[in-house]
Amino acid sequence: MLMTAFGGLMWLIFTAILVLAVVAFVLAAIAREDAYRAADKQNKMFWLIILGVTVAVNLLAPYLFLQLAGLVATIVFFVDVRPALRQVSGGGRGRRGGSSSDGPYGPYNGGR
Repeated sequence: MLMTAFGGLMWLIFTAILVLAVVAFVLAAIAREDAYRAADKQNKMFWLIILGVTVAVNLLAPYLFLQLAGLVATIVFFVDVRPALRQVSGGGRGRRGGSSSDGPYGPYNGGR
């Protein structure tokens, strides 16, 4: 009983690691190449290779050590690289067409 619950928990953790790696790979693939250079990060091909190997390891060779190394790379991408790419690409609020002076209910005009 206990081993079955532990096996189910491990399967859930490995599935979550795989999903995170796939999402990171897709986000790395859709980002522009020049955004990586502007953010002063490794180039796009580097991150596609690292995250692609992570996805492959999670699918084909489920060794805990390799999965943990891939998880570290995935976390680095989400915590360091992706925010820098979004900043130089104008991500966040700028994607909706607003300016930096927009408030939650529209543009701020200085009380005029």
